[in-house]
Amino acid sequence: MIFPLGGLVLGALLGAYRAKSRGGNTADMAQYGAVYAMILGVIGLFIMIIITRMYA
Repeated sequence: MIFPLGGLVLGALLGAYRAKSRGGNTADMAQYGAVYAMILGVIGLFIMIIITRMYA
């Protein structure tokens, strides 16, 4: 359960940082944060599924 949640948090922070470094405003930071959070959350979900299937 920690991998998808970690991916969401890490993605949101990484996306907001990336938008801020490119000179984006608050709306840009929110949009980048949401997209990165979704992408890394799905990657974390796949990692969790793989680990669960390996040890089940």
